[in-house]
Amino acid sequence: MKTYANIPESFSRKENSKIVLLPVPYDGTSTWQKGADQGPQAFLEASENMELYDIETASEVYKQGIYLAPAITENSSPEAMVNAVYATTKEFIKKNKFVTLFGGEHSVSIGSIRAFNDCFQNLTVVHIDAHADLRKEYEGTPYNHACAVHEASQKTNLIQIGIRSMDAIEKTYMNEEKTYFAHEMIDDIGWTDTALDQMTQNVFITFDLDAFDPSILPSTGTPEPGGLFWYETLSFLKQIFEEKNVVGFDIVELCPNPHDKSSDFLAAKLYYKMLSYKFQQEPLE
Repeated sequence: MKTYANIPESFSRKENSKIVLLPVPYDGTSTWQKGADQGPQAFLEASENMELYDIETASEVYKQGIYLAPAITENSSPEAMVNAVYATTKEFIKKNKFVTLFGGEHSVSIGSIRAFNDCFQNLTVVHIDAHADLRKEYEGTPYNHACAVHEASQKTNLIQIGIRSMDAIEKTYMNEEKTYFAHEMIDDIGWTDTALDQMTQNVFITFDLDAFDPSILPSTGTPEPGGLFWYETLSFLKQIFEEKNVVGFDIVELCPNPHDKSSDFLAAKLYYKMLSYKFQQEPLE
């Protein structure tokens, strides 16, 4: 049986794993560099070459159990993919699993956010991204990567972090008091505390890897200059996990480059770090 990061099978069985990892290799609506459908496989391969002891939290989170679910391969239409992600995510949430997803392009998050919003009251969505992704419709469908958090903006408490690229129409849907633009964050030392104060207790994180500066993560479909760096990002994430109830997360938009594996490895480390923050205080059963 294939396991996440080659962890022992005893820590990867569905019935006793606390964590579910759901790959969604979908790239149906991206508009520049294709290849996000290869992201989950590159992430999993990088994870196999990662040390599983986290120094910062002094933990081995894989021992909480991480079940690598079968990939969602529905690609007959963007809407069908979103519906499949929604149904599968909700199924695992109902089984009291901590559900995580790895895309694929950002449109997969429409389904994951919808499922978490159904299952958790008063949900905050923390959207970490270079792009606003607030269009109501793009290229004839509301299930486009450019529309990834439009529904969340209407139905959840949406907080956007690291934004530095958008269309004018997106201001129609944007709550600028809860939007942290990259060019303003650099001079605002208190932005993390302000953002945390705006969050409700239940938080879902959707993390587009192009939020990072392309100097540390170039392998994404639409790299934007002026992005986030590693330790400032981890510091913010750690605060969220410590102060709020993070109910799940997804990571999207890895577009792997076969000649440079550094982005794949950063994505693998980010995923494991987020799990380590979530479970660092939880005893092993």
